[in-house]
Amino acid sequence: MRVLGVDPGLTRCGVGVVEGVAGRPLTMLGVGVVRTPPDADLGHRLVAVEQGLEQWLDEHRPEFVAVERVFSQHNVRTVMGTAQASAVAILCASRRGIPVALHTPSEVKAAVTGSGRADKAQVGAMVTRLLRLDAPPKPADAADALALAICHIWRAPAQNRLQQAVAAHAARTPPTTPRAPAARHTSKGRTA
Repeated sequence: MRVLGVDPGLTRCGVGVVEGVAGRPLTMLGVGVVRTPPDADLGHRLVAVEQGLEQWLDEHRPEFVAVERVFSQHNVRTVMGTAQASAVAILCASRRGIPVALHTPSEVKAAVTGSGRADKAQVGAMVTRLLRLDAPPKPADAADALALAICHIWRAPAQNRLQQAVAAHAARTPPTTPRAPAARHTSKGRTA
């Protein structure tokens, strides 16, 4: 399985490609950051993110794209930029028919370090160890993108089995028809 992880951001959008299967050593195929100037017009920044992601998709041809799910932060401006960059990543992948998975930061941290409360240094250290790198990728956005890809590789098989089980159960179970509500009786014995 080849996964492009995307840590969305307008100024720095982390990207990383990892290949492998759960339970086996993983291989990093590429890591980097798509950058845009903070003083540029929003539209131009989004186009720059799109062009950067398209280059990564062309070069690495991933089977899946894993994007960090945007969560609420105190800084609304930051969250808006993150959400916009996230939407660009989802659009680029979907345009090509590549399945997209969204993973929360705590889900990624738990998958990579064993703790959903791990800090960036711990995530970087584990990414370095899991991918057998000489040093943690810099900046942290790049390491986070690799962590997203690793998380997806490790979690996708279990998620797929769960989805298949739910679908199989739904196929075996006849649809139920809603029952009419039971008649209520009032204190005087009449039906309401």
